[in-house]
Formats: sequence, structure tokens, C-alpha cells
Amino acid sequence: MIKIIEGDFEAFFKAPFSAYGDYTNYVSPMKSDLKRFVSASSNPLFKNPDDITYFTAHRDGEIVGRITAHIHTESNKLHNLKQGYFGYFDCADDDEAATALLTEAENWLRSKGLTEILGNFNLTAMQQIGVVTDHFHNAPYIDQMYSPEHIHKQLEKNGYQATFPMTTFELDIENSDLPELTPEQKAILESSDFQFIPITRSTVDDRMEDARVILNNSFANNPMFVPVTKEEFHFQAKDMKWIMDTRISAVLYYKGEPAACIICIPDLNPFLKKTKSRLSLLTLWHFITHKFSNKNATLIFAGVIQELQGQGINPIVLQRVLMAMKQSGYEKLGITWISDLNKASLAQNIGGLAKPLHRNHLYIKSLEGQE
Repeated sequence: MIKIIEGDFEAFFKAPFSAYGDYTNYVSPMKSDLKRFVSASSNPLFKNPDDITYFTAHRDGEIVGRITAHIHTESNKLHNLKQGYFGYFDCADDDEAATALLTEAENWLRSKGLTEILGNFNLTAMQQIGVVTDHFHNAPYIDQMYSPEHIHKQLEKNGYQATFPMTTFELDIENSDLPELTPEQKAILESSDFQFIPITRSTVDDRMEDARVILNNSFANNPMFVPVTKEEFHFQAKDMKWIMDTRISAVLYYKGEPAACIICIPDLNPFLKKTKSRLSLLTLWHFITHKFSNKNATLIFAGVIQELQGQGINPIVLQRVLMAMKQSGYEKLGITWISDLNKASLAQNIGGLAKPLHRNHLYIKSLEGQE
């Protein structure tokens, strides 16, 4: 007998540990981060206090799954949709529990007048998205989605359809040659119009604001994108700024304005695994140990303003970042996700020796004509 409970954060945090057990590639965000992410009162993404809720599934006193149901008001306004999201859908290989959780999320969104449900979104298209549909044996880097094989099957059994295919990648930095620049790209580097702006501990806030400006400009025409406010961006990046290795990100200016960037952070997933994403007396020791042994990083996003797209700017920034990574002793780079619609980025990653790590999809279902 499945029991569904709404709003129990302790159970919500524990759910994937209980559902998946110890032998899983799943990695949880830190408990404190997760709590602020799913709180409508602290997360500026949510415009109303009832824009998000979450449910957990219980059987015989055990937590067997969880899910969020939430609304991205600005996305619906911008794209003229009546769409709700589900996120953090983590469940044991238990069809009854999966159906109960999905039904609760669907009913909650339907009660808000929404006509379809789409996910996973943890919690927007600019954060972790998708459900893994292939290459389940590969462990994720930080900020990459991971779900075991039964999750996408549970969604399909409940009438969801796969859409928006994506791939995450891994690049072997240690054994890959740096991309060679064309004469035209070398000329850009020599031009006084272009300048790499240093990223230091004292300037990281300014550079992250540059990154937000570039993000909003470069992704403006992408499907599902919604401009990220300063408040939202810095809420999401709050802890990232403290764990950044400033050597392995780059911001390029054009005529004195932010024009292109690649933002990377050290991979923290092994650290999160060791600590089970909880603060304890040993957390600092684990963090320091990981910091000095870690050889992997994650590319969070890369962007070039529309005015300069198609001119070979991104490979210039990528070469600078990869050179810094090699010099700093990094060996592997995870790339969060690239949509199949983004042919240029796919060609660059596949042609640049990055190998596919996971295959991901979003899953969608109509909420009309169902009760």
C-alpha cells in the first residue's frame, strides 16, 4: 500500500538514497542547497508561494520515491504555454509508487489550470534537465542529470512520451590535442577589439554577471529559454562561486563589453558521494582531500553573443580553457548537455574528441481530458 505525503522535506531529501540504495550512480545535491532550491520563499524563480510543491511515496515505513510539481510562470508567459513541470523524479523500481507520484504531480498541476506536464526539470531549462535513456553505466559529473533505467520506463508506462533529445559528453583532456585555430581566429586574438578579462577571487562576482549577460543574449532564440534575472542567476550560482577554480573559466570582451564565455567548475560529485550530501564533522576534511586529488571538471555552459555567432569565437575561448586545464593538471571534462537541435555544438564536441556520456530526453504528457 503506497502512502503519498506532501511537503515533508526530510523524506524528500532521503528518497533517492532509500530508493536506489548504495550502489547507484545517482548523486544528490547538498541537503542545504536542495532545501533552498525547492522553497518558494527563498528561490526567486517562483513568483508565488504556491508555484511549487513536492511529494514522497512511502510503503511499509520505507521511502520509495519523490517528485516535485512546479510552475515556471515566466516561461509560460514568454512561450504562450499552459505547461507545468515535474522534477526530482526519483523512485524505486516500483510501478505502483511511480504511478502514485506522477498522478499526484499531474493532479496538482491540473488544479492550477495547466494543460501539459514536462520534465525532469531540476528546476528549469538552465539547470539539470532530462531523464537518462541510455548509457546508464556511466557516472555523472556535477550538474549532469542521472537516473537509472527503470525511471524512463516508468514514465512511458504512465503515458509520457520522450521529446527534446540531448546528449551529455566527456572529453579526455589529458590525451586530446588542443583545437587548432584558423588564421581568421588567430586574427581575432590579435585584434585590439577582443580582450580576455581576468577572473580572480576579487572579480568573480563581476565575471559571473558578465556570464549572465552573455547567457541571456546567446540563448535568447533557443527553445524553452527564459532570460535569467540577476537575482535568479546569483541564487543558482551562490555556492558555485566559492568552489570555482578561476583558472579554468574564461570571459572574452568585444569592444569593452562581455561577448563570450565558458564557465567550468571542478567536479564535486565524488565529494558529494563520500559525504552523502550532508554536512558533518568530516565534511571539511573530505572537501580538502577532494580538492587536492580531483582531476575532473564540468563545463556548465558556453555562450557567444548573437552578434558574433558563426565567426569561430567559441573555439577560441575553448582552446584557452582547455590549455588552462592541461596546465592545471585536469584530466577529464564533463559537458552538461547539448540538444540534438544544436547541430553546431554537437559537431564541435563529437569532432573535438568528446565522447557521449549519457543520452537524455524530456518526457511530456497532456493533462487535458484526464482526471
